[in-house]
Amino acid sequence: MQQRLPSLLTSPILFAHRGASAYAPENTLDAFALALKLGASGLESDVWTTRDGVLVLDHDGVVKTRLRSKPIAEFDRSALPSHIPSLEQLLQHCGTQYQLSLDIKDAIVFETIEQIVANIDESMLDRLWLCHPNCDLLISSRKLASKCKLVDSTRLVKIKEGPERRAATLAANGIDAFNMHYSDWNGGLVALFHRFNIVSFGWDMQHEAVIDNGIRMGLDGVFSDWPDRMVEVYNSQI
Repeated sequence: MQQRLPSLLTSPILFAHRGASAYAPENTLDAFALALKLGASGLESDVWTTRDGVLVLDHDGVVKTRLRSKPIAEFDRSALPSHIPSLEQLLQHCGTQYQLSLDIKDAIVFETIEQIVANIDESMLDRLWLCHPNCDLLISSRKLASKCKLVDSTRLVKIKEGPERRAATLAANGIDAFNMHYSDWNGGLVALFHRFNIVSFGWDMQHEAVIDNGIRMGLDGVFSDWPDRMVEVYNSQI
């Protein structure tokens, strides 16, 4: 059996992708609460801004009407379907004692999210991971979101300058983490990003063998629809 390689964190974060989405409707308060009940140490979602400036959690960012689908940005919060929670609702319903990873879908979110979270629990900012696929946008947003963690979320094939230069760029500009599909990672790449003190995440880790391999190679966080599988695999290694 492969020896577990060290991670930068005390223990890897077990992020429930869109909540316990294997068992409950994704991105709902029920799914998020169930994920924590099953032992997830982190939650994951996508965050959008409504027309009246409320941050809400949804994957596609559109609302289906009888005639067509319209972007969430064209609706006030009060006009959205009841199953779409706001970020404030999540923090009020599930508390704040977990890690929270959010894919930023509207760049304006960087300007408002820290204050919204701080109004509920300022300590949560240290457990807040904001992900975006545009490295340059992340770097330019570092001053706007100065207290939370920023995550470069991409694929290996899209790193034209190569992973070592990307890791150096992230480290030099205060970006905290790097997130890729699990199939892009290997132990050597994890060690490379760790050398620059960059936390390493892997997403779409659905099967036990994939989760086991990711944690053993030293990934600092894994994302799965199956929180119970993550917990079982992690517990089998400690």
